[in-house]
Amino acid sequence: MPTYETLPRFTADLDHLTPEQRRRFRQAVTAFVHDLRTGGRFRAGLRVKRVQRATGIYELTWSMGTGPAGRATWEYGPALHPGEQHIIWHRIGTHDILSGP
Repeated sequence: MPTYETLPRFTADLDHLTPEQRRRFRQAVTAFVHDLRTGGRFRAGLRVKRVQRATGIYELTWSMGTGPAGRATWEYGPALHPGEQHIIWHRIGTHDILSGP
């Protein structure tokens, strides 16, 4: 099972999402964790890619229903348990979060 931590800015961003947006994020994370467990090749629907001009930072994109797509930025951290990925969540919201991932 991958481990994770959240930065304070991620937690603050998460508090600003609607319950429906948080639910959709949890659905995306379920798929994200499954892909991490099975080799780290992410399905196309998660649209995982590197963030330009932010070394080591990636973004995960998913549908938040009506309105702009949801995004979360993250990086790989040092493994807390041998052989398991550790994820550090940075930001969550819309495309606007990419100005300070």
